[in-house]
Amino acid sequence: MTVAGNTGHKAMSLYNAPNIKFRADVVYTNTPPSGAYRGYGVPQGFWAVEQQMEWIAREMGWDPLEFRLNNAIKSGDEHPASKAWSEGREAAPEFIQSCGLAECVEQGAKAIRWHERFGNPAWHQVPGKPHLRRGIGVAAVMQGTAIPRLDMGAASIKINDDGSFNLLVGATDLGTGSDTVLTQMAAEVLGCAPEDFITYSSDTDFTPFDKGAYASSTTYISGRATVLAAEKVAAQMREVAARMLNQQDENAPPVAPEDIVLRDRAAHAPDGRSVTHRAIALNSLHHEHQQQIMATASYVSPDSPPPFAAQYVTVTLDTETGQFTVDEMVMAVDGGVIVNPVTASGQIEGGMVQALGYGHCEEMAFDAQGGMTNPQFGPYKIYRADEMPEMGVIFVETYEPSGPFGAKAVAEIPLDGVGPALANALYDAAGIRMTHGPLLPERVWRALRQQVKVG
Repeated sequence: MTVAGNTGHKAMSLYNAPNIKFRADVVYTNTPPSGAYRGYGVPQGFWAVEQQMEWIAREMGWDPLEFRLNNAIKSGDEHPASKAWSEGREAAPEFIQSCGLAECVEQGAKAIRWHERFGNPAWHQVPGKPHLRRGIGVAAVMQGTAIPRLDMGAASIKINDDGSFNLLVGATDLGTGSDTVLTQMAAEVLGCAPEDFITYSSDTDFTPFDKGAYASSTTYISGRATVLAAEKVAAQMREVAARMLNQQDENAPPVAPEDIVLRDRAAHAPDGRSVTHRAIALNSLHHEHQQQIMATASYVSPDSPPPFAAQYVTVTLDTETGQFTVDEMVMAVDGGVIVNPVTASGQIEGGMVQALGYGHCEEMAFDAQGGMTNPQFGPYKIYRADEMPEMGVIFVETYEPSGPFGAKAVAEIPLDGVGPALANALYDAAGIRMTHGPLLPERVWRALRQQVKVG
């Protein structure tokens, strides 16, 4: 139910139509069962929606970018599907608090030179090779950030007597860099460097609970839990620091804990005096008022702020064989405030490559009995490293009020736009409509032959 529901909840909600009707039929088959995968129903929805939007714009003679932006939801709008459905839970109206889609469309178009290439007959031709045609395509997409009122993350932080910290989180780093990002957030609150942390994750024998690394939730949910735990630890540190500073100089104006700022591995009073993190730890653990400075926090969000993105691609199509090469992919993403641009761009690039396989060449083929006929690499085609197109990632930062430091998701959205952008690029190159994916050479060749036959 949730996979099919997300197809409507995310893809059909990008455009603020006054009336939306969504119906899904979920069918049991004798093929291998499907499981959760990055995007979780949303790439399938945008495969249809973004091809339809392109089709409408072309038929009406409208600019595809302007047409999309004129109809897309904006900051302050109500999420169109939120009052009807929320992944099987009681629905509640949600409002868009941050949306950088217009900037994503603009910056992505500039990076891929859309306005130079779109509608330019000279660019579409390859000199000396009349059988080759270039095309450019676009898709506007949105996703979600965590599952509201369901996803929960927790974190625990304690200070050690050398001024370092232990951070324990239930969130699992699957290669996404979440250990680094969560550590960065805690360090920001506590006024120290990420290198001052020993971070433990995943081992539920001694870490707090976490619902799981899924639904684009870790930075948003576990990050908020980490920030809350760090803020509790920071308050305890300020209490100890204020006591220490007041004892050091009884003639100086008294220092209140709320006036102390944690930065550069020390607690700083307004008058310039300071005590180091290490001194605070030693005082709290070994002197009067001994106590372990530590805290645990958990977080569940009532919101699921959508990230937005514009996906652009260019292709070169061989009209004699149906084979096409993907030359460039550019994705401009509004993921709120980007905590770690290196790990976030890695997420986007990796997601675009996964989506490239989904849209272009990866297909599970079955016989009449439901058996898979290509169950190994070779017959099952995936992109190799030497086949990668040029890729570009652009971050359009907005501030999401509900997210830690203004952050929202980037993990799943790169799966959403590559497929329909490829199909739209093929239409731009040769005027063929490809409604069935992946866009295998034989399918493209048949569409080209059908076009000739109809013509």
